[in-house]
Amino acid sequence: MAKSAAGIGVFTESGKTRVFASALHWPGWARRAKTEELALGALVDYLPRYAPVVRLAGLEPPQGELVIVERHQGLAKNADFGALGEIAQSETAPLTAGEGARLARLLEAAWSAFDEVAATAPAQLRKGPRGGGRDTDQIVAHVRDAELMYARKLGLARDKAQPGPDGWPALRAWIGAALRDPETLVTPPNGWPPRYGARRIAWHVLDHLWEIEDKSEPA
Repeated sequence: MAKSAAGIGVFTESGKTRVFASALHWPGWARRAKTEELALGALVDYLPRYAPVVRLAGLEPPQGELVIVERHQGLAKNADFGALGEIAQSETAPLTAGEGARLARLLEAAWSAFDEVAATAPAQLRKGPRGGGRDTDQIVAHVRDAELMYARKLGLARDKAQPGPDGWPALRAWIGAALRDPETLVTPPNGWPPRYGARRIAWHVLDHLWEIEDKSEPA
């Protein structure tokens, strides 16, 4: 369900200095801040940037109040380093084909949006105050390399996860097809259930999409 009567369900995970807030049913809509309240505020601020991706998937953007429905119990170490890392308990529930198809559409829209932005972005991006940061080609390579690992986390065998002659479009097509037919996915030990996998992959794609957009602009 995309939205409950109580609002838009949010999962939070807290490190020592940063908190991530993720909209559980809207893969890719996740932001980090110093406190839980600020992380929720960041989600609201990013809805105008997330909405076009949702429309690209053929869906209507989420509406309603953000409601924290689940918190990670314990320290979320990845949050302090700028990455999602915790699986919500609700994400271990079985995934229906209908739900999987919706997640696939949102993930595929994120990929399409990322590819379009990367293709038109300047080769060199604005660097941080100390000169750090990747350029466009480096970000694209990083996203692709990460997706190879993510596919294995979802249960794609190592030998089959290599992109092969068709490259990353084929790997991404497999991930989308697997989400649409979730009975084919068997979560490996220390792997990712499909709901979390879709949320984690889409967040990584959109986070770097927005990075490219932001760093394409003058300081």
